[in-house]
Amino acid sequence: MNVLVIDVGGTHVKILATGQKTERRMESGPTMTAAQMAAGVRALAKGWKYSRVAIGYPGVVSRNQPAVEPHNLGKGWVGFNYEKAFGCPVRIVNDAMMQALGGYKGGKLLFLGFGTGLGTAMIVDGVQVPMELAHLPYRKATFEDYVGEQSLLRNGKKKWRKYVADVVTRLAAALEPEDIVLGGGNAAHIADLPPLCRIGPNENAFPGGFRLWADAEVRRTERAAKRGAAKRPRKTKRK
Repeated sequence: MNVLVIDVGGTHVKILATGQKTERRMESGPTMTAAQMAAGVRALAKGWKYSRVAIGYPGVVSRNQPAVEPHNLGKGWVGFNYEKAFGCPVRIVNDAMMQALGGYKGGKLLFLGFGTGLGTAMIVDGVQVPMELAHLPYRKATFEDYVGEQSLLRNGKKKWRKYVADVVTRLAAALEPEDIVLGGGNAAHIADLPPLCRIGPNENAFPGGFRLWADAEVRRTERAAKRGAAKRPRKTKRK
């Protein structure tokens, strides 16, 4: 099974396929629609073989489809037929979840992505738990207002780091994770890691996308085995 992983961001769309070692990327931006992304990726992936697509989407995802339009891209993402556009099965998750999957080692993981905003996701014993914590009330605004990129630019690294440490501590106390991965482009500015924390590189999106389909294949195989077992006639005991 060859998978094409697409990591959709506010400034770039990055892709990698099974068997390839070097990612390819193109610019995105505030006017890019889903149709433009799909057309651009198909051209960008020329020469690569793939029969499945995994997409990390910068927004809320429900039942394998974007549920709301992204804040930092164009319109037309909700209701777009991604499988028709790529000509194969497509799985879509929030971009934070795809990053989380790429860094998951087991147990109860909390992922916090520090980029333009705050991305959040959890994985509990292999079960994906999408989360949208960024806009919950915090101090005089929201978590994202204090640890997002605008806060970093406005307040400087020293003050921003204090907000990050406080937010991580609060979320860890509420959710009780066993492992915390800090990702996103601005995670590199975090000097002292809070307890249980480790840095997850942005490249984790790619193994996360591959894992998304690998896990789906395992579940499909397990379901098929259960159906086969249910259909097999039971042996009757001889009297």
